[in-house]
Amino acid sequence: MSSYLTEGPTLRQWLTTTDHKKVAILYAIAITLFFFIGGAAAVIIRLELATPQGDLVPAQTYNELFTAHGVIMVWFFLIPSIPSVLGNFLIPLMIGARDLAFPRLNLASWYIYLIGGVGTLWGMLLGGVDTGWTFYTPFSTMFSNSHVIIVVLSVFFTGFSSILTGLNFIVTIHRLRAPGLTWFKLPLFVWAHYATSIILVLATPVLAMTMVLIVIERLFQVGIFDPALGGDPLLFQHLFWFYSHPAVYIMVLPAMGVVSEIIPTFARRKIFGYRFMAYAIMGIALLGFLVWGHHMFTSGMSMYAGMTFSLLSFFVAVPSAIKVFNWTATLYKGSITFDAPMLYALGFIGLFTIGGLTGLFLAALALDVHLTHTYFVVAHFHYIMVGGAVAAYLGGIHFWWPKVTGRMYPEMWARVAAAMLFFGFNLTFFPQYLLGYEGMPRRYHSYAPEYQLLNVLSSAGASILAIGYLLPLCYLAWSLFYGRHAPSNPWEGRGLEWKTLSPPPVENFSNPVVVHSHVHEVAGEGAA
Repeated sequence: MSSYLTEGPTLRQWLTTTDHKKVAILYAIAITLFFFIGGAAAVIIRLELATPQGDLVPAQTYNELFTAHGVIMVWFFLIPSIPSVLGNFLIPLMIGARDLAFPRLNLASWYIYLIGGVGTLWGMLLGGVDTGWTFYTPFSTMFSNSHVIIVVLSVFFTGFSSILTGLNFIVTIHRLRAPGLTWFKLPLFVWAHYATSIILVLATPVLAMTMVLIVIERLFQVGIFDPALGGDPLLFQHLFWFYSHPAVYIMVLPAMGVVSEIIPTFARRKIFGYRFMAYAIMGIALLGFLVWGHHMFTSGMSMYAGMTFSLLSFFVAVPSAIKVFNWTATLYKGSITFDAPMLYALGFIGLFTIGGLTGLFLAALALDVHLTHTYFVVAHFHYIMVGGAVAAYLGGIHFWWPKVTGRMYPEMWARVAAAMLFFGFNLTFFPQYLLGYEGMPRRYHSYAPEYQLLNVLSSAGASILAIGYLLPLCYLAWSLFYGRHAPSNPWEGRGLEWKTLSPPPVENFSNPVVVHSHVHEVAGEGAA
């Protein structure tokens, strides 16, 4: 019985593999590359904003930089990171399956993702795009440079990767669960990916169609969004945010699934309120489709529509709050150990809570009118997407790293990195809440001198945050060669993935798995 890491070592065998574990590693390599490319753009942005004058790059270059940062980070890191890496690797293991339902489709989704990413980078290198990551009209249809078409088509193409991944997960969870593994015995990580997959399959086609409409209007002057041709620019915003607000939960729900596995493991307790947690996950996925209008409060919509979207936006906070309270209750009286995965999970709870509470400010009509075009929105978005999703992604990487590689990383450096990420992130983005409150507009490459102190603090925090991101890359790479060998279950985890070897064999389990009780209580038979 051979490990997936030792069988098929040649490049050709890796590039033609249908093993879900290898595909997850291919995704991890590509996603890490895109993360640091997008991060490099952010470094230049923060250097530019350290001084009030636009003295590092001109306005046009600045617009292209924050567009590149947003497009790469959203579509090529945040959305695919946890599902395509951790979900791909773990879902078959967690449900006692040998592989995903459609292994070839899984590999095809990686190639589609890679082609879309290369196309996007090509468009950026040819001269860039200056529309912002939202591709708002009329910028994307009338005023921007011709490279919009290349990038928009690349994002359109990448959407098929998300759809195929979501479809694969849905069928796998429905059809390939081990005997005895009923719905309410599933790990919350699996519940989170099931809900995310539903959003991917239902919402991504709307974005894809919207991207195609931009290309049609640019190439053929068909009046879709351009009012001079009889179109409606607000139609674009409705279509875009109908996808993009659920997309927030594409990034956050898998992160919640990761944290829901880490917290009970390191608190040595069962997750508190398991059924409520599962219902909350599905409730977030459903309500996420009903609140896109809160991104458009200043677009001229009717007062009644605005009030409806405002009310729904407050309501969607309820299932998120349930999860935070249940994590807290799980920690209560737990025998907690503060290993690196737990530090990242606790960091996620703190950052996500701050981001969620400040989201309520933006859900209020009167406050949103003042805040929506300021740095308050930038801070809120990053607290949810980066502080939350990236902290959970790194927590999941550390938690399952021994299972993936069969090696342990240096725990001390991992704890230092987790602390630096939490401190650096807050120093970077909390000043931006204050900047937004004071009225500093976002998307500007120069600003009034009275905002400089807070911007210098933000740029200083970004340098600490960058070290917090680089450290794991270094010590995890070191551990591949020099880390001590990991036991099958170093954290005393209770899921099925911990009942096989580290790294798992090609076939995942040596014997068919049969589950007799809740996976988080007693794992089933069939361990390697």
